[in-house]
Amino acid sequence: MAKAIQNTFKFRSEIWLYPGDAGNWHFISIPKKESETIKKNFDARTRGWGSLRVEATIGKTAWKTSVFPDKKSGTYLLPVKALIRRKEGLFAGDMIMLRLEIL
Repeated sequence: MAKAIQNTFKFRSEIWLYPGDAGNWHFISIPKKESETIKKNFDARTRGWGSLRVEATIGKTAWKTSVFPDKKSGTYLLPVKALIRRKEGLFAGDMIMLRLEIL
C-alpha cells in the first residue's frame, strides 16, 4: 500500500517586506523543514521559475497563488498581495498562522 504524501502544511511565520527598490512586495517564508518536504514530494509539479500552485489560508481568507523557491535561503516564498493583507489587517513584521495546500 502506497504511503499518502502530505500536501497540507500549517505553521507560524512572519510577513516581511522585500528590501530595496522592488516596490511594496510582502512575503512569507515557508520554514526550512516544510520547504524540504515540499521540494522532495512535489518538485516534479514545478512550473516557471520553479513555482508550485497552492491554496493559502490566513485567518478567514483563502486564495489560490504560487510559492517560489528562494535560492538564497533554500526555502519557498509565498507572496502576500495587498488585498489579502487588507482583508486580514496584516503588516510587515506580523506573525501569522498559515495553512498551505499544494494543488
